[in-house]
Amino acid sequence: MGYQPMDDWRGFLQKQPRPGVLATTRPDGSPHAAPVWFDLDGDTIVFTTGTDTVKGRNLRHDPRAVLCVQDDQPPFSFATVEGRAELVDDLEQVRAWAARLGGRYMGAARADEYGARNGVPGELLVRLTPTRVVAKEDVAD
Repeated sequence: MGYQPMDDWRGFLQKQPRPGVLATTRPDGSPHAAPVWFDLDGDTIVFTTGTDTVKGRNLRHDPRAVLCVQDDQPPFSFATVEGRAELVDDLEQVRAWAARLGGRYMGAARADEYGARNGVPGELLVRLTPTRVVAKEDVAD
């Protein structure tokens, strides 16, 4: 039996704060994968990264990326979002989203702390606009 299609991939991504694994391509063509905290702005995946991180450098070179998010509890579900990344260095936006992400993953009481820590010069806001989504649920059933 094949995997069950997931009708509400956005709801799956927002329901519970799970880290996603972002895959990018290095300039030599080799893959790179790293965990990220993310949230949605409509259909757009939003996260932050440093300008000099491997992710940041890779996305400047090639804006294509894939985010994979999974529920690791039975009966298991996942969503992969392929898209193109836009890099935003506007510090006000970076700080606001860093606070939102900190609140999402670490609790509202720590949102400002994460905004101050991660909303600094040298950080980028990344907006991944989906071009393809594959989402399946109850894959073990």
